[in-house]
Amino acid sequence: MIDVDFLGKLIRMVDESGLDSLELERGGTRIRLAKSPDHVGGGAVQYAVAHPGAAPAAAPASPAAPGPADGGATAPEAESASHLVDVVSPMVGTFYRAPAPEAPSYVEVGSVIGPGDTLCIIEAMKLMNELESEVSGRVAEIRVENGEPVEYGQVLFRIDPT
Repeated sequence: MIDVDFLGKLIRMVDESGLDSLELERGGTRIRLAKSPDHVGGGAVQYAVAHPGAAPAAAPASPAAPGPADGGATAPEAESASHLVDVVSPMVGTFYRAPAPEAPSYVEVGSVIGPGDTLCIIEAMKLMNELESEVSGRVAEIRVENGEPVEYGQVLFRIDPT
């Protein structure tokens, strides 16, 4: 059970500090606090409490598509991909497609997945964090290369939901 006073103090501390996010594991429960990207500096805080093995939420794809200048899709590709679901990084770390260098990747483009299927590992501070799917569908895009650093909120996968 989480001490509500402790959680409130953590929320206030992150809200009043220059921290963008804070993740803490205590007594088998993981707590992740993150300031909303839309309100950084505005003081709004998003928070989630997850038990071990819980996956972060998948965000719906944005209708506004990135242009070719930033390596994104062109307008016709974006229109056909507007139904895709973006799976974003829940933390800053290093992206790994497989559990070990010689092991096969968890998923490939075209893989059919379901809720709870492992998509990748994100290593943060020497901890290996499995990222699990929250949706059923087919992997349409893998937007990060193995071993690359990732940022909080960065799109890692695009899923065609079923």
